[in-house]
Amino acid sequence: MAIHSVLRMGHPLLSQRATEVRDFDTVALNNLIRDMLDTMHAEDGVGLAAPQIGISSRVVVFGFDHNPRYRNAPAVPRTVLINPVIKPLGDAMEEAWEGCLSVPGMRGLVPRYKRIEYRGFDASGTPVVATAEGFHARVVQHECDHLDGILYPQRVCDFTRFGFISELADAGLLAMNTADDQN
Repeated sequence: MAIHSVLRMGHPLLSQRATEVRDFDTVALNNLIRDMLDTMHAEDGVGLAAPQIGISSRVVVFGFDHNPRYRNAPAVPRTVLINPVIKPLGDAMEEAWEGCLSVPGMRGLVPRYKRIEYRGFDASGTPVVATAEGFHARVVQHECDHLDGILYPQRVCDFTRFGFISELADAGLLAMNTADDQN
């Protein structure tokens, strides 16, 4: 359908709680999802939330087989998740580097739950229930944070582990995944 510009950190919509989706299997919702997937793929993203393209709806998309920005990451199933709820499965957390299409050129070390269960609905309103761990769990948590107006820098605990990709790489803190890694 259409590729949208991704809103950047500082835009007011990115700091607001998104609105619940009440109507499923509508032309507007299906177009939104199609646009989100097109935008995510065009930006080489691993996930995208509706607020990132200027729509205050509790909709996220994520998933890939291989991603040039995260070359060593395992595949994540392509998923449309509407009105999601996340439940940690245990207290174990892990830190890993995250980037974001809304915070281009930067990375930060972010703690996330290692294992989660997520629930929500697909575009037709059919319930979705899944468990995830590792990178998959990280992606889901990151995208769902957008729906509550949270960007990953707000989760960074040690700001010596947050900065521009090139500076972090030059300091030996971040291994570059690609020569032109931007986000």
